[in-house]
Amino acid sequence: MKMRQWFNTGTPWIWLNAAAVATSLILVFGLLGLIAVRGLGFFWPSDVMQAEYTNQQGDVIRIIGEIHDEEEISATRVRDSGFSVPDDDSVYTRYLFKVGNRDQYGIDFRQVLAKDLDAITYPETVMVIERREWGNFYGFLRSVSESGQVVAEGEAARAELNTRLERALDLHEQIRDIEKGDIGQINYELERLRLRERALELEGSTNPARLADIAEERDYWNDKYQALQSQLSELYSKIDRDSLSAEIQDGRMVEIPLAKVVHVTYPNDMNLLQKIGTYFMKLWEFVSDEPREANTEGGIFPAIFGTVMMVIIMSIIVTPFGVIAAVYLHEYAKQGTLVRIIRIAVNNLAGVPSIVYGVFGLGFFVYFLGGNIDSLFFPEAKPSPTFGTPGLLWSSLTLALLTLPVVIVATEEGLSRVPRSLREGSLALGATKLETIWRIILPTTSPAMMTGLILAVARAAGEVAPLMLVGVVKLAPSLPLDGNAPFLHLERKFMHLGFHIYDVGFQSPNVEAARPLVYATSLLLVLVIIGLNLVAIQIRNRLREKYRALES
Repeated sequence: MKMRQWFNTGTPWIWLNAAAVATSLILVFGLLGLIAVRGLGFFWPSDVMQAEYTNQQGDVIRIIGEIHDEEEISATRVRDSGFSVPDDDSVYTRYLFKVGNRDQYGIDFRQVLAKDLDAITYPETVMVIERREWGNFYGFLRSVSESGQVVAEGEAARAELNTRLERALDLHEQIRDIEKGDIGQINYELERLRLRERALELEGSTNPARLADIAEERDYWNDKYQALQSQLSELYSKIDRDSLSAEIQDGRMVEIPLAKVVHVTYPNDMNLLQKIGTYFMKLWEFVSDEPREANTEGGIFPAIFGTVMMVIIMSIIVTPFGVIAAVYLHEYAKQGTLVRIIRIAVNNLAGVPSIVYGVFGLGFFVYFLGGNIDSLFFPEAKPSPTFGTPGLLWSSLTLALLTLPVVIVATEEGLSRVPRSLREGSLALGATKLETIWRIILPTTSPAMMTGLILAVARAAGEVAPLMLVGVVKLAPSLPLDGNAPFLHLERKFMHLGFHIYDVGFQSPNVEAARPLVYATSLLLVLVIIGLNLVAIQIRNRLREKYRALES
């Protein structure tokens, strides 16, 4: 009897609800913790082991590298992997060594049983080089050369290498600034002149003055290009001057140009503070640099920028359309069968698979709308499309269409909560219906609008399937926002964090090397979504406080 009374009080359902919420929170934070540990641990400068082991042919092999992963496996799995072990029920520890030097060995990783390792040491002189191509290099520094002549070797080589590497990195920055900045601007201006000249041809104009102006401006940019090319040739001759020689695990000497080096570290010779400094330096480069090596090296700044830019443009597009549709349905439309059907259709649109929106965006926005825009406004650029190709604008419009039902439903819910007395009071004081909606109802409903926008941002930022059809690419040569007029280039393709995760995780030729980057990029995508949502939540809370008196 007491148990029945206890159930009737509703207390068990409160505890059950609390347990469900707590379980959900534990699962969410546990998943985020796993992603953070797997992703952020990639940037820590791990100690490098040197050891020996005997292969199946009886040869003693020296191995140098980092322990990338380890697992406990049964004897059966060990034999299936090609190792020779007794036929019993023993459990063995297997290491996945990151040995790097892919240009020398053809692979980055090697599997070794812990029991086979011998003569394990962690030499302080072992060197880890992060290169612009071929991944990490592991070895021992032997000498530094200038134009093929050795300038330092032995213990003096490390200090000499640090000095010359700093110089090479500075030269590389100058080269990148010239190639992507100055020469990029020149190419943009030359293409603009070509289109102007083509437009005159299509118009049938033979105005000598206009053609002469174009020719004069083209000569100016060509002269500037030639001067920059001379400057680049000089910089390349300087950066290609220095190199280092290092000994790898099989005793061979390898020469590496400093132009191909990003960082040189000695993890076994670093104290805790040095490792922490190196860790944050690599973490900063990950969020601020451009990708390298088929997106498996370097940073992901273009993907961060593209994701945030697309979400902002999508929000600017979807908010007014969603609010206008909700206001019409709730305030102006005659409530009846047709409006009920429209509301059902809107709710059903929220459940349509996102790839369907992608196909629609490709067919309607890109091919139909973009193709007609090219025919009307950019005929001189044909047959190369300007807006008749996937780009940032069409991706934003597609996601705006995808998230429109969420904004409509949330706004209508807010409109239905506005007290009728507010409407009647405003009309009684002589305000028109439009003035009432604009000055009273919409400000009061603004927190609900922001709620819809928050939900829209959360969904849009993580979408991948439709974006693959309407604008996202593996590697974008330039950002949609730059210093060339009109500054915001909505027709350009862009990178996206969600697609970057898919590309690195499933399309990478080096899966093991790319796996930590998948975790790190996933964590960053979650943080970007949280950041965008926090901004929207803060705005919503301020609006709610501002109009709380009206709601009451």
